[in-house]
Amino acid sequence: MKIAKVSDLVGIINRFAPFAHAEEWDNVGLQVGDPAAPVSRIAVALDGERAAVEFAIAQGCSLLLTHHPFIFSPLKKISLADPAGSLVALALRHDLAVISLHTNYDVAAGGMNDLLAERLGVVRCGHLRTAGWDELAKLVVYVPTGHEETLLEALFPHCGVVGNYRDCSFRTAGTGTFRPLEGAQPFIGEVGKREAAQESRLELLVRRDSAAAAVAALHKAHPYEEPAYDLVPLMNRGAARGLGRIGYLERETTLEQFAREVAERLGCGSLRYAGAPDRRVRKVALCGGSGMSLLREAHRQGADVIVTGDAKYHEARSAEELGIAIVDAGHFATESLMVEGVAEVMRRELSAGGYAGEVIPWTDGQDPFRSI
Repeated sequence: MKIAKVSDLVGIINRFAPFAHAEEWDNVGLQVGDPAAPVSRIAVALDGERAAVEFAIAQGCSLLLTHHPFIFSPLKKISLADPAGSLVALALRHDLAVISLHTNYDVAAGGMNDLLAERLGVVRCGHLRTAGWDELAKLVVYVPTGHEETLLEALFPHCGVVGNYRDCSFRTAGTGTFRPLEGAQPFIGEVGKREAAQESRLELLVRRDSAAAAVAALHKAHPYEEPAYDLVPLMNRGAARGLGRIGYLERETTLEQFAREVAERLGCGSLRYAGAPDRRVRKVALCGGSGMSLLREAHRQGADVIVTGDAKYHEARSAEELGIAIVDAGHFATESLMVEGVAEVMRRELSAGGYAGEVIPWTDGQDPFRSI
């Protein structure tokens, strides 16, 4: 097993939650640390608060993954007298890198909102608001017979995903010809002599934003010093990404009963809801964190209720006028489940990439709000 660098882990996250898919106002990716530093232990937390940083250090971690950006507003100075500067200094002093995956994880397939839907028992989900689609390309490469598997192992971490399937490729056999010129160091054949080699044509699907990494991996793993490959833009529409989710409960219930179930499933210290307690609920819209900007879209798609956090008074009044209920389970409760979710996917991706490493979720985070 190999040891990953911080930059390797940035690449892993970029595959399941591409940083380019974050909202423009967001700040995601590597926040603090050395991209070349080795990582054998990783901590995961919702917030990059002091307790989470101290936990990561105590556990001997060299990387902390957070949902909310470790640095959100631009820092004009790093002073130990300032809480933000002191926290950055603490991480740097202990060689702790910090990567944040925020709105890019919110819209990702299997990300924050899919985790929330699964926890709440909401099925047959679609996006509440579509944010875009992956742009695709086909990577075609020619490799001498017997070297296909080595090359594919290098390429699969960057491409070869079709829907719910990974490591997808197609190969055909053929004959390639070439004549090495002066200065060449051919893997097969002799300088000045035309060579015919038995080769395989490999085809893989790649997201365009991952194409550069795939081509770099191709050059590194291919036995030829000048590998022949094509990168062809496709008209095919890739996987959709979107904000929030909308789907159905297995059976209809009342708003009050549904709110109680949400509180129980999310472990809420408290929960607010707006709407008649006996209102019938079946079609559910949801968005972890602060999702009230999706209220009208939820109504347009016929949702009976929207589950989110941080609902304001006037938004509740608007919901009354629209005829849609609100379940405000709080920002923390609707997002804290990302800790175990990200830890699980990181373990899976590390194993798939042949990396050694331990992933440790920090589950002691607390909602900053208390109710009496």
